[in-house]
Amino acid sequence: MDSQQRTAASPRSPPRQGHDSTAILFTLLSFFAIVALVLLPSASPFFQNSLSILHQVPEGHVGVYWRGGALLKTITEPGFHLKMPFLTQYEPVQVTLQTDMVTDIPCGTKGGVMISFGKIEVVNRLRKEFVFETLLNYGVHYDKTWIYDKIHHEINQFCSSHSLQQVYIDVFDQIDEKMKDALQVDCTRYAPGIEILSVRVTKPTIPESIRRNFEQMEEERTKVLIAIEKQKVAEKEAETMKKMAISEAEKNANVSKILMEQKLLEKDSARRQEEIENAMYLAREKSLADADFYRKLKQTG
Repeated sequence: MDSQQRTAASPRSPPRQGHDSTAILFTLLSFFAIVALVLLPSASPFFQNSLSILHQVPEGHVGVYWRGGALLKTITEPGFHLKMPFLTQYEPVQVTLQTDMVTDIPCGTKGGVMISFGKIEVVNRLRKEFVFETLLNYGVHYDKTWIYDKIHHEINQFCSSHSLQQVYIDVFDQIDEKMKDALQVDCTRYAPGIEILSVRVTKPTIPESIRRNFEQMEEERTKVLIAIEKQKVAEKEAETMKKMAISEAEKNANVSKILMEQKLLEKDSARRQEEIENAMYLAREKSLADADFYRKLKQTG
């Protein structure tokens, strides 16, 4: 009876739900922090992203986030940011220029010869305003679909419609632009956030026997070009000698003409002088004859 009275007499404690929730939350956060400190140093990058609360987005990137496998519309700029551990995963996505290197690309030419492109470099950029749309449709590894796999497809298409001679020599200098245009056309249509700036294609590897034939052909072509150039030089020298001879002959002819004209002028001058002297002699003789005639006429008269 006494115990029942004491029990009834003791005041009942009020509920402390708010305090209990805060304590539980603090305990959970402490547990997460301890787990993160223990597991983060040895965890994989993906697990680190899941566990970490504070994370850094490097310069030239933006931060994208997933919660429960669903891509969030949240896009963060470079710097430090907070996220919920375990529930939210984070990944930095580059939005500056990057070079994707596609290696070992086998293809068959129109004639059936198997060749291989050792390396093709694609300079590209993902525009910041299209990050969410691009990752939503194609994932973080969007470049595998639209660059790596696409390069393999376009190279095989190109090789199958050209001969080895064309691929290796005749139109090799056009492959860069053709690949760039082909990539950009499909990216613009299906993934407009991807911008293809340039493509650099290395010389393909061809069978050794065919390569030696090409080298011999190139040597013969070089010899022919050298012979043609020598012939052009010889023709140029002959033309120069001819022009020099013509110039010398014209010069000599001009000198002879000048000398001839000079002699003619001298002869004409001597003739004129002689005519003047003859005229003066005749005038003097006539004057003497007239004087003698008048003198005799006067004497007879």
